[in-house]
Amino acid sequence: MNSIHVFRKLGLIAIAGALSAAAAFAQSSNPASEQLKKSMDAGMRSMQGMKLSGDTDMDFAMMMKMHHQQALEMAKVQVQQGRSAPLKTMAQKIIDDQTKEIAQLDAWMQQHHR
Repeated sequence: MNSIHVFRKLGLIAIAGALSAAAAFAQSSNPASEQLKKSMDAGMRSMQGMKLSGDTDMDFAMMMKMHHQQALEMAKVQVQQGRSAPLKTMAQKIIDDQTKEIAQLDAWMQQHHR
């Protein structure tokens, strides 16, 4: 067997190993982790689909609000299903702080809506 065949065979073995590892990871993930990922993916799709106004201030406020809402969803999952007390405390702080910031962004957008 020449060296090209050996490298191809080794490459196929490496690919098979990587696929097995990916499948094992997918099976080992838990519903809460999947919920976090789905939330993040949905938020990214929403932000990418957002129509910009052309007003930097308004666009910042709209995108930041969506960003904060995304953080709220993820933080709620952590508070409900996470195990780490320090991370649960941080997640609750994110919920508290960003809920207030969303209200401030909403108020600003209401006052500056054109």
